[in-house]
Amino acid sequence: MGMTMTQKILAAHAGLDHVEAGQLIEAKLDLVLGNDITTPVAIHEIEKMKTNGVFDKDKIALVMDHFVPNKDIKSAEHCKLVREFAGKEGITNYFDVGEMGIEHALLPEKGLVVAGDCVIGADSHTCTYGALGAFSTGVGSTDMAAGMATGQAWFKVPSAIKVVLTNQPAPFISGKDVILYLIGEIGVDGALYQSLEFTGDGLKYMNMDDRLTIANMAIEGGAKNGIFPVDEWTIRQLPT
Repeated sequence: MGMTMTQKILAAHAGLDHVEAGQLIEAKLDLVLGNDITTPVAIHEIEKMKTNGVFDKDKIALVMDHFVPNKDIKSAEHCKLVREFAGKEGITNYFDVGEMGIEHALLPEKGLVVAGDCVIGADSHTCTYGALGAFSTGVGSTDMAAGMATGQAWFKVPSAIKVVLTNQPAPFISGKDVILYLIGEIGVDGALYQSLEFTGDGLKYMNMDDRLTIANMAIEGGAKNGIFPVDEWTIRQLPT
């Protein structure tokens, strides 16, 4: 049996020819994401590890997303901790006031995630980047810390659910409607620790906004990740 798109990406990043569902692997990471809520916890963890800083200052993205501009002293202190860490480690992709935005919209816009990447983020909606043909999934802050320190993460290779989109959507039907309908069909844990692999002739009607929305909500169906094939829509989105 052939490997799914998710399994092919994981195999490539684990240096293996082949992986199977349920297999435990260690994979190299192309990007580690954190926001202003989850990164402070990761910073405290990485400090306990006694590492020589981060594995690659260009492959970490820290986005001050939820509490910026700061609403109170506590959130200001939270962000200050991340700002000082980003300065100390020379993090290239640190986004603060005036540059930040919704992290999962910002990273694709900045071209920081591309097709075939392996990405973790300390945010449950990191699965958004599957829209670009990347494997991306949310992790806890401790896993984020380990990723920042080592450039690797361990995964159990997910089995897959094939989602076939056929025909043209009716007027005013968007990606949001598609994913809400799918979750209604399978339930909130219907894809538990599985990848949602989107395919079918209906994909040509799903633009990048639709795909980002659908992949973003893979976690709402319990999925490990959601992923789209690389086609004209993807190529148009990739940085030139």
